[in-house]
Amino acid sequence: MPSFHNGAVEIAYLDEGEGEPIVLVHGFASTKNVNWVYPTWVSELKKSGRRVVALDNRGHGESGKLYDPEAYHVPTMAGDVTALMDHLGIERADVMGYSLGSRMMAWLAQSQPQRLRSAILGGIGIGLIEGGGPGENVAEALEANSLDDVTDPVGRTFRAFADQTRSDRRALAACLRGSRRLMTREQAAAISLPVLIAVGTKDEIAGSAEALGKIIPGAKVLNIPNRDHMRAVGDKVYKSGVLDFLSRLGAMGKSTDGGSRPA
Repeated sequence: MPSFHNGAVEIAYLDEGEGEPIVLVHGFASTKNVNWVYPTWVSELKKSGRRVVALDNRGHGESGKLYDPEAYHVPTMAGDVTALMDHLGIERADVMGYSLGSRMMAWLAQSQPQRLRSAILGGIGIGLIEGGGPGENVAEALEANSLDDVTDPVGRTFRAFADQTRSDRRALAACLRGSRRLMTREQAAAISLPVLIAVGTKDEIAGSAEALGKIIPGAKVLNIPNRDHMRAVGDKVYKSGVLDFLSRLGAMGKSTDGGSRPA
């Protein structure tokens, strides 16, 4: 698996296919494989004519592990994404995040819009601004001696997932504590890129997609029926909705300067 260094941190990534690039950024406690390869996102996007780039976020998968929460602020983690784009010679790309990955991509959309053509925010709704989801209860669950010691139901879910993926639980706990800073309503309202917000209708972690869609100007909302936070990732409605969004964005880009939103 290829990798590069952003400063002292090694970042593992994949780079497959040809065409317009799309960068995929996974969620907390996941990996590029779990979030994007195994649910066939990479293969489906390649079939649609895209160059697909995905990374393991710092503290996750095959990338470098750090144990100081200060190393996991959202702008710092988003900086790994732009550093990877620079490493691969990609000036501008569509991006798709999920959960924490969407927090990172929303920050990039607001702070460095020149690097993004569009942003697909999966697994995040109004929680981007109002909070919610995994907190200190999950960090403590990750640090517990065993799953049997965890009584909090959300903590048990994330601990079991971390055990299943054989993750570095101490690095994940540091990441969770360092990456919980929220975006303000004003920052979200300043996003001017084409945005698709995709959330499962049973997702109690992300918060309302519609509420976030009302704040980000012109954002489109994709509801993923009967899916919770963990099970929405590979859903066919999610995939078809994203492919349609990208297709219409590409069609408009051919007839305009590329700055217009899809209809």
